[in-house]
Amino acid sequence: MKQTKHTVSPMSNEGRNAYVTQQITDALICLLADNELQQLSVSQLCAHAGVGRASFYRNFQSKEDILKIHIRALLQDVIDKFKKEEGKPLSEQLGILFSHLIQHRDFYSLIHRRNLMNLFKDVFMEICGPKPEYAMAEAYAAAFASYALYGWIEVWFDRGMQESAEEITALFQSHGL
Repeated sequence: MKQTKHTVSPMSNEGRNAYVTQQITDALICLLADNELQQLSVSQLCAHAGVGRASFYRNFQSKEDILKIHIRALLQDVIDKFKKEEGKPLSEQLGILFSHLIQHRDFYSLIHRRNLMNLFKDVFMEICGPKPEYAMAEAYAAAFASYALYGWIEVWFDRGMQESAEEITALFQSHGL
């Protein structure tokens, strides 16, 4: 197609990519409401998003990748709040995490219902878990803390997220955290 001012987007490449990734992410979340991830094809996802398959593959390696990127973006908000609350008791900082999970309950409940919590766990461990550069004791401590916290989160999801962030904070405090 010949490019004219009517056929070329006024957005920059970065702007177009951001738009495309958001459209694909929104489409996947919408389609997951009624379908298992494995049942969804890339073509179906792209059609629902109104983008071409090339746009999908330019931005993502897999359907799971879409969700991991979205989870990472959501958890970045928590990380930013943790940095602002540095020095506060651990229980209060964990209250921030559970408040975040409640704020985004619909999304997290959806991935839990679709048995995709492994994607959340992968991202959570990338952020909170041990890093290759950690010394031995630090690596084991990070593994213990991050897997324990993930365990609390998973049980909380399994129980239907019944407890409020304040109740979870109080529970952590009652365990000396």
